[in-house]
Amino acid sequence: MIDLTEDQMLGMARIAGLHIPDEDVGPLTLRLNALLEASEALDQFPLEDVLALPTLPHPSTLPVQQRDARGVPRLATETDAPLAYKPITELAHLIRTRNLSPVELTDLYLERIGQYNGALKSYITVLPERARREAQEAERALKQGSDLGPLHGIPLAYKDEFYTKGVRTTCGSLILSEFVPDYDATAVSKLHEAGAVMLGKLNMTEWATPLTLEFPYGQPCNPWNVEHDAGGSSTGSGSATAAALCAGALGEDTGGSIRRPAANNSCVGLRPSWGRVSMYGVIPAVWSQDTAGPLTRTVADCALLMNVIAGYDPHDPLSARLPVPDYTAVLDGDIRGIRVGVVKETLEAGHLHPEVKAAVAEALRRFEGLGATVEEVSIPTIPLSGVVSGAGGSDRTALQWKHLRQSAGHYDAAARRFNLLPGLLPAALYQRALQLRSLLRGQMLHACERYDVLVSPYQATPPPRIQDTKKPLASKQQALEEIRNFSFSTAAPFAGIPAISIPCGFTRDALPIGLQIMAKRFDEASIFRAAHAYEQDTPWHTMRPPVGHP
Repeated sequence: MIDLTEDQMLGMARIAGLHIPDEDVGPLTLRLNALLEASEALDQFPLEDVLALPTLPHPSTLPVQQRDARGVPRLATETDAPLAYKPITELAHLIRTRNLSPVELTDLYLERIGQYNGALKSYITVLPERARREAQEAERALKQGSDLGPLHGIPLAYKDEFYTKGVRTTCGSLILSEFVPDYDATAVSKLHEAGAVMLGKLNMTEWATPLTLEFPYGQPCNPWNVEHDAGGSSTGSGSATAAALCAGALGEDTGGSIRRPAANNSCVGLRPSWGRVSMYGVIPAVWSQDTAGPLTRTVADCALLMNVIAGYDPHDPLSARLPVPDYTAVLDGDIRGIRVGVVKETLEAGHLHPEVKAAVAEALRRFEGLGATVEEVSIPTIPLSGVVSGAGGSDRTALQWKHLRQSAGHYDAAARRFNLLPGLLPAALYQRALQLRSLLRGQMLHACERYDVLVSPYQATPPPRIQDTKKPLASKQQALEEIRNFSFSTAAPFAGIPAISIPCGFTRDALPIGLQIMAKRFDEASIFRAAHAYEQDTPWHTMRPPVGHP
């Protein structure tokens, strides 16, 4: 394929009705040529009879569990962790038994935010007065003998993509720097109804894009090494959770935005099945992929928060009318006999970092030692999922249309280019990308029927240096490599299935590694069962980053 010139790219933009700032002309031309070249690989697959369906209808029933829990769920209620790092299961137990004051706990997290947020930039907005007021209300309720719910007095924080009534919600952008919603997102409302205390709103990449060059509200850093990236787009949700600047957090995942911060910061992050959690009151990106989910320090905490936020919402017509099981009920640590499918293409990828590969191989041996059956499974289209992500993102351009035309100069350059690029693509290429997505989804769902869970590295490399994420785009080859790097994370969103990233070890440089576990649609229970058993057999969830743990 002959590369398009800058003038030809600008001609395409004029046809699309898009204005391209001068500084974006070169980088967008490189990215467009890279995406067009990568898209030639679609010709390798028989797409003629494949319907271009972004999603499938939700099932009418939940998946049948292969077995009930064999023992009592193992939820931590007594650990030797310092108070700020204790799991939510233990903090909730201490509060219910009146061995811990919600006010004391909230003050502890506010103190830690004051001490460490300057280095980490995890928060955009901190709400000390509101948090203390809610904690005091929780304490009064306890003294009166009432219980606000499973999260009574637990201090949480929310990605700044979720509407919060009366509290500025920026989506990480200067364009929304003065936007104050007049209602709460449904997920936020459910957490408050369960008794949670809101500490504040968390930093994120601008408009939930994969990369931001200049963060309007401060450069977030990784608590394991502040020179390294904390992941995006739920950036602060990952770093604040890992560094114990909150008990847990709420994030949003379109193509990896919960799992990437979980992997980069060595915490637990679940992308639920598409439609499992209401997206009402969450600033959208790609309607057929957007999901809200928790980031926590343990799998049990993640399951506990899912118990609260999952379920049908009449305000969200895309949410599923399915019952919500007690996800903590399966956490008995017993995975004897479960079938684990290891996604072959991810372990054979040429760009897989050797230390990541070794850590995942060791995790698979752990699963076998716990009694699971581990086999390779091939999903041939996974290497092209990054192409689908790039070519199928016109939702973003449409949603950002007004801002791109009227406020282009107020964007971070990387976020602006990411939202402009899909608008330059021919409609036929978008449709073919949807066809490949349908083919990939079919392969993923078929594998999920053969195995209880699928396993892969979450991403091919450890967290990069922040300075390396800001290098100017120098060539089409660099753009092609960035497309390839999305191949591990986007397959689950395209299939609509749940996926979790859990700590899987560290590199020699003490940088976190994440293990991804996936399952069939609305089978979060199998993910939690496998992830919890692995977690309890390894030390990773007990380790704490240098920032926040002197």
